[in-house]
Amino acid sequence: MNRYMGLGPQRTDHTIPTAEDILRDTQNFSLVLGGPLFQLLRRTHMADDALELVRQRVLVISLVAWLPLLVLSALDGHLLGRSVAVPFLLDLEVHIRFLVAVPLLILAELVVHRRLRPIARAFLDRKIIPEASVTHFDEVVRSAFRLRNSIAAELLMIALVYGVGILVVWRQYTALQTTTSWYAVPGSGGLSLSLAGFWYGYVSVPIFQFLLIRWYFRLFIWTRFLWQVSRIELSLVPTHPDRVGGLGFLANTVYAFTTLLVAHGAMLAAQFANRIFFAGAALTEFKVETGAMVLFLLCLVFAPLLVFAPQLAQAKRTGLSEYGTLAERYVREFDAKWLRGGSPAGEAFVGSADIQSLADLANSFDVVRTMRIAPITKDAIVRLAAAVLVPIVPLALTMMSLEDLLKRLFGLLF
Repeated sequence: MNRYMGLGPQRTDHTIPTAEDILRDTQNFSLVLGGPLFQLLRRTHMADDALELVRQRVLVISLVAWLPLLVLSALDGHLLGRSVAVPFLLDLEVHIRFLVAVPLLILAELVVHRRLRPIARAFLDRKIIPEASVTHFDEVVRSAFRLRNSIAAELLMIALVYGVGILVVWRQYTALQTTTSWYAVPGSGGLSLSLAGFWYGYVSVPIFQFLLIRWYFRLFIWTRFLWQVSRIELSLVPTHPDRVGGLGFLANTVYAFTTLLVAHGAMLAAQFANRIFFAGAALTEFKVETGAMVLFLLCLVFAPLLVFAPQLAQAKRTGLSEYGTLAERYVREFDAKWLRGGSPAGEAFVGSADIQSLADLANSFDVVRTMRIAPITKDAIVRLAAAVLVPIVPLALTMMSLEDLLKRLFGLLF
């Protein structure tokens, strides 16, 4: 497996892949098994070749980001007291971010690895990739491996985190600017960081931002992979019962990102919680932000599947034309035989296979007619939208009692 994780020698682009090479490439497809951070985790025994040991990674990374903040806040005297408006123990955002969101971002790696690993092989097993294009498909897979293992990409992410994420986004838009907190005191010259604030701003937040940006990069690799596959002339079957030409297996790939979306929902809930408890805001004020985040995340997950729309639309048009012609020929012969006196003398109408064939042809044509142009289902959209919103639901207790909240939820369900 080492060759697929950037650990050993790989084929050059001038080497023609063998059937064994293609089998290995497709069987070891993964968006997460690679890159400098993964290699570091392996060397420190916090990950293995199958991305197990997730508990060790969650524990170490979360504690590196959160535990020093607890200790340094205590040394600063900002753990729980009236010296600052937002003491450390009452800052829900920092606790949810590092003790909930970060573990979810790490856990999502294992979930995505397991759910998406069979996908590349499925294209071949289902004969969606024509025999003549198998070598091209293998190059698409290996291209995804090279991008996933890129050292330059992760170095660029680190540069973005410290050059933009910390100096611009965090200091200007995320950090509390109008009240004293355990990590900073606002002043005319900007934020004056405490001892805990330095660790928070230059270690904890960068860890969080790097994990988040790295996930967006993986989604980019996934999108690029699917787009490159969609450039191949696929062997789609308009009458396939999944109603997407045989690409129905891709509809379930979005569920691989459920944990990632829950993590985003937790981050959003954390920001809302601090603004509710320390800035006097109400949950209803965040409708636009919530809607925008849900829309953004759904687009992030579902948009990659739209790359197959042109081929699916073409397959549908071709299918309607071909099966329409076939249906026209069949119904004319059926009409001539059974309604215009063309049937052989003595042939019984009852029990004739012609009726069943007519019904089967109608069903096939209906499958083509209702064929979708993307492997996306309404059920998946609803479930993933709910995954983002679930962490926000407990904040409704700031507006109503638990009893009233449960009554409303049960009212929606039943």
